[in-house]
Amino acid sequence: MATSTRPPSTDGRPGSLGSTAARGALTMLTGQGMRILLQFAGLVVLARLLSPHDYGLLAIVVVFIGVGEIFRDFGLSSAAVRAPELTSEQGTNLFWINTGIGIVLGGALFAVATPLAAVYGQGEVRPIAQAMAIIFVLNGLATQFRAHLMRGLRFRWLATVDVLAAALALGVAIGGALLGLQYWALVAQQITQALVILLGAVIGARWRPGKPRRDVSVRSFLRFGANLVLSQVVNYGTNNVDTALVGYAYGAAPLGLYNRAYQLVVTPLSQIQSPVTSVAIPILSKIQDDQRRFSAYLVRGQLALGYPISLGLVTIAIAADPVVELMLGQKWLAAVPLLQLFALAGIARNLAFVGYWVYVVRGLSGSLFRDSLVTGAIRVLCVVIGIQWGVVGVAAGLALAPWLAWPISLLWLSRVTTVPTRALYTGALRIIVVAGLSAGTTLAIMAALPSMPALLSILLTGAIVLGTIGLLCLIPSIRRDAKDLIEVGVLVKKRKSA
Repeated sequence: MATSTRPPSTDGRPGSLGSTAARGALTMLTGQGMRILLQFAGLVVLARLLSPHDYGLLAIVVVFIGVGEIFRDFGLSSAAVRAPELTSEQGTNLFWINTGIGIVLGGALFAVATPLAAVYGQGEVRPIAQAMAIIFVLNGLATQFRAHLMRGLRFRWLATVDVLAAALALGVAIGGALLGLQYWALVAQQITQALVILLGAVIGARWRPGKPRRDVSVRSFLRFGANLVLSQVVNYGTNNVDTALVGYAYGAAPLGLYNRAYQLVVTPLSQIQSPVTSVAIPILSKIQDDQRRFSAYLVRGQLALGYPISLGLVTIAIAADPVVELMLGQKWLAAVPLLQLFALAGIARNLAFVGYWVYVVRGLSGSLFRDSLVTGAIRVLCVVIGIQWGVVGVAAGLALAPWLAWPISLLWLSRVTTVPTRALYTGALRIIVVAGLSAGTTLAIMAALPSMPALLSILLTGAIVLGTIGLLCLIPSIRRDAKDLIEVGVLVKKRKSA
C-alpha cells in the first residue's frame, strides 16, 4: 500500500504559520550566516595561499558544473517540495531519475574534459573537469533526500549539515593549499562539500528509496520540472555568459580576479536568498489560496530581504578598496571596480527575487521560462556590448542589466497571476531611495576623512550608513517599514527563545 507524506500542517491558530516561517527563517539564516562567515574566512586565507590563475582554472569548470546541475536536478526538488502529497513510491522514482541524470552528466563531463581544455587553451582544465565529474553523481543521490527534509520543514538539520559540509571542505582546501597543491585544493573543497551534504541528507531524511516502479506515475513532477529547467538554464546561461567570455577572451588570471570579486558579492547574496526560499516556498504554498495573506507575506518578504541586503551592498560598494585589501590582499586590488559594479547589480537582483517565489508556488514554470528569455536577452546584450571595454566593461554591462530587467519582470508576473504589484513597486522604490541617500551621505563623509586602516574604514562606513538610515526613519513611510522589520525581528527572537 502506498504511503504518502504531506508538509506538516499548522495548528490553525492565527500566528502558527507565521511562527513556523519565523522559526524556519531563523534556523536557515543562522546556518547560512555561519556558512558566509566560513566562506569569508576561506576567502581571506585561500586568496593569500593561491593565485588568481588557480581560481580562474576552477571557474572555467564550475561554469559547466553549474549548468549541468540544473539538468541534474531537473526541477524535481522544487516539484517534490511543493506537491500537496508525495507517496514513498513517487519519491523513489524521483530519486532514481535524479541519480540517473547525475551519472549521465558525470560521464559526459569526464568525456568532454579534453576538448574543453583545448577550447580555453588551459591544459590543467582537463584533469580538473574529470575529477569534478563525481559531483554530479553525489548531488544526484542527495536531491530527494534533501527534498524530504524540506517537506518535513526540518530546517535545523539542513542548516547543520550545510555548515558542517562547508567547514570540513574549507579545512580540506586550506590543508591542500598549505601542502602546495594549488588548484587541486579548490577541487578537493568542492568534492568534500558535496560528499558531506549527501551523507548528512541520507542520515537525516528518515526515508529510504526502494526499487523504481513503472506503475507509479511522476509525469506531473516531470512536466513541472521540465518548464522550470528551461527557465533555470536560460537564467544560468545568461548569468554566466560573462564568465565564459572573460575566460575565453582574457585568460585564467583576469577571470580569477573577476570571479573573486563576483563571489564576494553574489555568494553571500545567494546564500541568504537560498535558505529564505527554502522557507518561503513551502509556507507560501500553504496560503496561496488566501490572496490577502499571500500578498502580505510577499510584500513583507521583499522588505525583509531588500533593506538589509541593499544596505549591506551599499557598504561593500563604498568600502570596496578596504574590503578587497582585507579579504583578498594587495595582489587583488585590481578587483575593486569589479566589486563595486557587482554590488550595484546585486541590489536589483535581490529586489526581483520574490517574483521567483510566486512563479514556483503558483506552478507557473512556463511563464517563468518566457520571463527568463526576456531578462536573459537583456543581460547577454549588455555583457556583449560591455566586453568592448575589457573586463570592467563586462562588469558594467552585468550591473546595468538587472536594473533594466527587474521592472519588466515584475510587470510580466502581474500579467499571469495576481500579485500586489503596486505594493512591490513602491516598497522597492523606498528601498532604492534609502540605499541611494545612504550611499551619497556616506561617500561625502568618507571623502572628507583621512586615510585609515582597512578594518576601521569598513566599520566606519557601516556606522555612517546605519546613522543615515536612522535619520531617514523620520520619514513616515520609511518608519513604517522599519516597524515592520522590527516586528519580524521580534517574532523571530520569540521563536528562538521558545
